[in-house]
Amino acid sequence: MKLSAKERAKLKSKAMNIKPVVWIGKKGINENIIKEIVRHLKKDKLIKVKILRSAFESREEKHEIAERIAMLSKATLVEVKGNTVVLYRRR
Repeated sequence: MKLSAKERAKLKSKAMNIKPVVWIGKKGINENIIKEIVRHLKKDKLIKVKILRSAFESREEKHEIAERIAMLSKATLVEVKGNTVVLYRRR
């Protein structure tokens, strides 16, 4: 799902006050991580996921992980800021 610039800006401002609900470590993405993300997305439309430094080696790899999470959880990637990913899914 594509977000307009206005929608993306609004979601980014809302995400500033949210704490990460899922952390991804050196074992990477697995089925349980995705289930947990989906569960949180059903409860709250907007969530943050923290990617620990042990989960990636390069900046590109971090963005690939973020895009993969969004695809597998059927969410929209709002932002990757530092090691934090903001995901959004309409109800």
